[in-house]
Amino acid sequence: MFTGRIVAQAARSAAPRASIAPRAAIRSYAQAANSASTRPPVPLYGVDGTYASALYTAAAKSSALDPTARALDTLNNVFKKDAKLQAVLSAPTLTVDDKKQIVAELQKHIGGADKGDVVKNFLATLAENNRLSILQSVCEKFAVLMGAQRGEVELTVTSAAPLDNKVLRQLENAISKSQYVGQGKKLKVVPKVNPDIRGGLIVEIGDRTIDLSVSSKMARMNKLLKDTL
Repeated sequence: MFTGRIVAQAARSAAPRASIAPRAAIRSYAQAANSASTRPPVPLYGVDGTYASALYTAAAKSSALDPTARALDTLNNVFKKDAKLQAVLSAPTLTVDDKKQIVAELQKHIGGADKGDVVKNFLATLAENNRLSILQSVCEKFAVLMGAQRGEVELTVTSAAPLDNKVLRQLENAISKSQYVGQGKKLKVVPKVNPDIRGGLIVEIGDRTIDLSVSSKMARMNKLLKDTL
């Protein structure tokens, strides 16, 4: 169980310090794009970023950004529930018929959320271009674009075990008042679980990381012992 002490420590670490300059510039999203604009609000890189940006433009032109975002979020959850899906999509032996069947199955998960068949057409394009293997990454990159469009600042909280909602709300309330959440921005809390940190928290907002994990403390202690002995 996490105590208020750990939450308070994370909040203090995220708070601005007048005498110490930040180690890295905090990434800030540009003001949310005008709803009529079809241009992606932030640049993305890599093949997955290129496809995500193209999908954003297509969805914006069809006035289907929100339905498309919901559809991709659904697909991303499918990846999380089915550990074998990524391996299937990455198989080099997939035939044209295999790809058509995969697209049809993925479309079933989306259901009626796909306005104007934007996602269906996009999946078909990925299949045709032998890019189904990047689908999960495209889903994640599209979420980045939507966050920027909505004026969101992402707060990632990593713990060794799932955190309860009370702890997450405490962190959200504390950090939402810091300088890292600009005026008019919305804080989006993304909880993650990583047993390897053994305990404590790792809090990431923008380009700032606050490592309060047990594994990090142990690593520092081991280094101190090694340097001393």
